[in-house]
Amino acid sequence: MAIEVLVHGPLSRTELARRLDLSQGSLTRLTKPLIESGLLVEVPEAGAPAQTRQGRPSQPLDVVAESRSFLGFKITEDMVYGVVTTLRSEVVARLDRPLTGHDPAAVADLLAEMTAEPAARHPALAGIGIGVGGLVRERAVVGESPFLGWRNVPLGELVQERTGLPVVVENDVAALVEAETWFGAGRGLDRFVVLTIGAGFGYGLVLGGKRVPYAEEDRGFGRHLIINPNGPLTPDGERGSAVSLLGIPSIRYQIRAATGQDATYEEILAAAAADEPMASRVIDEAARALGTLVAQIANFAMPQKILLAGEGVGLMDVAGDAVRDTIAAHRHPQAAPVGLETKISDFHDWARGAAVLAIQVLVLGADRA
Repeated sequence: MAIEVLVHGPLSRTELARRLDLSQGSLTRLTKPLIESGLLVEVPEAGAPAQTRQGRPSQPLDVVAESRSFLGFKITEDMVYGVVTTLRSEVVARLDRPLTGHDPAAVADLLAEMTAEPAARHPALAGIGIGVGGLVRERAVVGESPFLGWRNVPLGELVQERTGLPVVVENDVAALVEAETWFGAGRGLDRFVVLTIGAGFGYGLVLGGKRVPYAEEDRGFGRHLIINPNGPLTPDGERGSAVSLLGIPSIRYQIRAATGQDATYEEILAAAAADEPMASRVIDEAARALGTLVAQIANFAMPQKILLAGEGVGLMDVAGDAVRDTIAAHRHPQAAPVGLETKISDFHDWARGAAVLAIQVLVLGADRA
């Protein structure tokens, strides 16, 4: 019930009973403890005059967003990005710290240190969500993380021991997909896809409003997803794979191999925008790979929207026309347009995704996987 109000509210009791297939009596019994705990509140109906009414309350129900606070962390190879959110995932504070080593105990110590200050400033802190690139089991154990060099690290237990707060650990892409499904671009959609490009490549599919887990999730399947078998061979990923064509390290590697000079991703994009030949060729190839991928996803999964996110989305600013032309070339001429949305995001969005996992699991008891 709280989930329905959180995601779709405020809702009248009549609408809430209809959505949950409950009688008014059952609804009253279920809502009473939620109101008494401060999680739900009656709010004035939009446009209705404020007045006191007798009998059963008629005001819509809404969540008290400030009744709980959550910490979300995104761990990268060299940084920990953190956010504090409300129950509705609004970010109210940010906290970042450099990661100087990958020893699990030291990382857990750092997360505990980063928790101490917000815990003092936000006494209603209800839990912690942690997003990690790699395989995560049972929302507690990092089975494998190439970025951190971890295998079978009980990160949830380590952090909970140090903070005294409940902890949820999840793959970072999965957490981002959940956040966008509940509170972002996929809210209210039945079929929704998230693609992330950056240090790696991520994919998330939502059907029936729920994220679809799959066996290859968190295992870097983009390294084996071949888009162009004649494409570039890079150290990370099979020849012509999504990672080899779209991953930021692979794009930088191609430029370095061709020119002997190291350049940042932003510098490569700028050079492509200025029609520098080598940068233009690499970025154009990446754009056409992305367009091919988006078209095939649209052809098979038929999503209502595809969200493109991650630190590599600057590709659309420089080569968006090539992406869109390629999508059109791989779609039926009478097919419905692909609802492609680009989100300029940073690692705090990934941290917010981890906080949403904490909201779902720790407070609302939602097991979305």
